[in-house]
Amino acid sequence: MHMIYNSPVYCVMEIAGFDGAPRGVEILDKLARREIYLEGPLAEAFKSGVAQIVSGEPSVEAIDHFISQYQGLMQQPLALH
Repeated sequence: MHMIYNSPVYCVMEIAGFDGAPRGVEILDKLARREIYLEGPLAEAFKSGVAQIVSGEPSVEAIDHFISQYQGLMQQPLALH
């Protein structure tokens, strides 16, 4: 697990498989205490969108706005261990 983004609202982690290759992305909404795990084409679309934002002059607000588009999919309650 590798944290790739952390703001006051969201945390994004890249999850690697046993072979070390990227497998998916976990997005945590700290305020709503919800999370989602993306893999396959949806994870690739997410990474592509983030890469497009980062290629410019990204701000925390711009990245958070992009991530907020995934809020409707976040149904899993956040459980801290």
